[in-house]
Amino acid sequence: MNTTPTPRIAIIGAGPSGLTCARILQQHGIAATIYDHEAGLDARDQGGTLDLHEDNGQIALREAGLLEDFFRLSRPEGQETRQMDPAGAVLFHHTPDEGERFKPEIDRGQLRDLLLNSLEPGTVRWGHTLRSVEGPATGPRQLHFTNGTVVEADLVIGADGAWSKVRRTISDATPQYSGVSFLEAWFHDVENKHPEIAELVGQGSAAAADGDRCLFAQRNSGNHIRVYIIQRVPADWITADGLTIQDTDGIRALLLDRYRNWSPSLRRLLADNDGLYVDRPIYALPVPHAWEHNPTVTLLGDAAHLMPPLGVGVNLAMLDACELALAIAHHNTVDDAVLAYEKTMLPRSAEMQQLLENGAEGLLSTELPDFATGKGH
Repeated sequence: MNTTPTPRIAIIGAGPSGLTCARILQQHGIAATIYDHEAGLDARDQGGTLDLHEDNGQIALREAGLLEDFFRLSRPEGQETRQMDPAGAVLFHHTPDEGERFKPEIDRGQLRDLLLNSLEPGTVRWGHTLRSVEGPATGPRQLHFTNGTVVEADLVIGADGAWSKVRRTISDATPQYSGVSFLEAWFHDVENKHPEIAELVGQGSAAAADGDRCLFAQRNSGNHIRVYIIQRVPADWITADGLTIQDTDGIRALLLDRYRNWSPSLRRLLADNDGLYVDRPIYALPVPHAWEHNPTVTLLGDAAHLMPPLGVGVNLAMLDACELALAIAHHNTVDDAVLAYEKTMLPRSAEMQQLLENGAEGLLSTELPDFATGKGH
């Protein structure tokens, strides 16, 4: 980038998009600092597995110089998918071909570590929860954090997810509940402790739906499986039934009743889990989501285009990050770079948002020919 002095770039959020953006910027000799609200890299579980697609997520990793490292960590066998009916009969089974690399799986934590370890030391500042973005639209911007820190930046990149605080600077849009909720269940040491479930799921994923409910089970690395219990329910369905998320036995009894007509093999996915359930109601931004161009603030990933979890979220977020970083590297001003990035990103995300609108409902459908493309991403 030719601008003098070098712009001060602040990225909010150390998820896949923020980390990818910083990595590619550093590949081009451009400094960026990431601010994340978590206390450190091990502050919480990073979630389940995801697939990175050849036509978006892998493009970003190639530009980041990390594609071969990704392939060494990924699980191509995770592309195996099975779709069943509630009676447990297999309706569809895909086994990946030898060497198939279109969308291999990787645990979210492994991907995050790969990206984090590629960055220059000190790139990520943990324990920084953003309170507000202040200053004129033309810059510089002042980032106010809840720990009292104030940082000045020439470009603020919101990679801070569904409930982005950066988004409030340029958009009034807020995520809306989709009407569909995920309840996550974990299974550990599955080959020894849960061999029937390990056999049912295989090396990839297995799903069944009846039009109102769905079960989606997915192999993770380290002999783990995560199951997503998907229902059309109010966002507060657990408390509405007089329960709390800590009441594992109460939730389990309720689920077994709701899925009482399903096969015993599938009902194990509801009831044999290790530990607490995790409540994940599904939200999405209005369709389409756009904003008036701002020369000092822009958005990536879920902050820009939160959609139902149908396997595209992280992939699009990383492609966003790649394209923004390259735009910054190849334009003379931050403003020109943001304009160029949004000219491509906004139409693409609007098209995908429209395609996936009400897609959470589709997760419950019995008619999807390949449900396994719709993962909890």
